Amino acid sequence: MAEVGRSPRRAGLLLLLLAALAAWAVRSGRLAVPEAWNPWAPLRIDAPPNLLTGLKLARASGDREACRAALAQADMRFVPLRDRATGPGCGFENAVRIARTSVAVGEPFPLSCRAALSLAMWERHVLQRAAAEHLGARVRAIEHFGSYACRNLYGDPGRRRSRHATADALDVAAFVLEDGRRISVARHWRPRAPATERDAAAAPNVPAEARFLRAVRDGACRYFDVVLGPDYNRAHADHFHFDRGGARVCR
Repeated sequence: MAEVGRSPRRAGLLLLLLAALAAWAVRSGRLAVPEAWNPWAPLRIDAPPNLLTGLKLARASGDREACRAALAQADMRFVPLRDRATGPGCGFENAVRIARTSVAVGEPFPLSCRAALSLAMWERHVLQRAAAEHLGARVRAIEHFGSYACRNLYGDPGRRRSRHATADALDVAAFVLEDGRRISVARHWRPRAPATERDAAAAPNVPAEARFLRAVRDGACRYFDVVLGPDYNRAHADHFHFDRGGARVCR
């Protein structure tokens, strides 16, 4: 009976050992695998997303030099900013000042490297594809409400610091297409249909602008930690809030 009990345990240990050996072989380069499926390969912004993209994004986000190296691949014009503190719980580290992404952004804004990396991934893999699919045109500009601000959540003195206070957040209000159309969250968002009805984003009577906004909001949840919009509360009725932080919320 003791031998029977040991067999599954031995099998489990053997599998664990084989997995460790395989991981060592891949990481050391002794076993060649395509870069896209190598969990230790650096993040490539242009690479098609797969099951390892989130892992690579998280690893790059947590390493100062790896984040800068990944961000250097982005279609983005920026300058590095010196680390600084501007008040209790306020300031930024490893941040950049962005003058342009793959589209025009109007007023330049500071953003932490990890948030800028998520922004680049979202634009590359979500924004333009959603615009082409739902609106038949490309986005040429993003209108925003800013990023860094030394303040608490909702400006309430009794609340904790906002992610804006560490330059980890950006508020996006509207999108301007190459054909001149302007799609704004305030004007074109449509609340999701009740759970008993068809998805509002897919219903045939939902305007293309609303389907586009739903697609870019949902797609942002793959690259940012917190994504908030009109469905969250009235404070976000006119913009999307994207941030990198400890929480995970997609509303």
